[in-house]
Amino acid sequence: MNEKDLKTSPKQRFFIILIAVLMLGSMIAGYALIVINGGKSGGSTSTEQISEAKLMEYEVAYDKKEAEFAEATKDDFAVFSQYRSEVKAFNEAAANGGGIQTRDLLDGSGRELEAGDEDYLAYYIGWCPDETVFDSVYDDAANPTKLVRILDPGMGLIEGWNLAVEGMKIGGVREMTISSELAYGDSREICGGLNKPLKFIVMAKEKDGSLKTLADELDLASTKLQYAQYGIDYDTMMVSE
Repeated sequence: MNEKDLKTSPKQRFFIILIAVLMLGSMIAGYALIVINGGKSGGSTSTEQISEAKLMEYEVAYDKKEAEFAEATKDDFAVFSQYRSEVKAFNEAAANGGGIQTRDLLDGSGRELEAGDEDYLAYYIGWCPDETVFDSVYDDAANPTKLVRILDPGMGLIEGWNLAVEGMKIGGVREMTISSELAYGDSREICGGLNKPLKFIVMAKEKDGSLKTLADELDLASTKLQYAQYGIDYDTMMVSE
């Protein structure tokens, strides 16, 4: 299960709905063409019109940005990956009864995050009581070799995360245990069910400079590729709006 960015933002939900509507419209249009043509297929539908060359272009662009991000963050990876071994099974009942629990694995040297602070970036790995990793910024959560993305808290996070990072310093690494009521509770299944506590290891980074720019470029390249995989040319769509 990929809980990317832990929670979808209004903007992300808009694009997800847009894709769903376009796909549904394409299916209806295709069916209508078949009916009009007496049961014969009328050819490609609107979501199939993106060329293979264009799809390849988006794939190459994404792979290039991912490689640039991995190269630029290799020092962060060297630090953050040291704590992968801290991912271990934990007692579900105890975690659910503990609210927020934190443990600093590395003290940061930057500014301290305050209540409601979203002006930072974060590398993270999140896991379930049985030690299953449900999401991470690694290329491979089990055997990581590089970082492939970073989290922007401004996109929206679970309440427990926001509470748990208070007092953390930029550059630091913190382990966070979050009870279900401060995570997804009974509103969303995760870790195989409802009301599951979660654990995270988080490294906070300053939200400015080249890292922010590169993260935004990587996110855009990823978005374009996802649209292309649904048969939608992102560049053409944005120009036509």
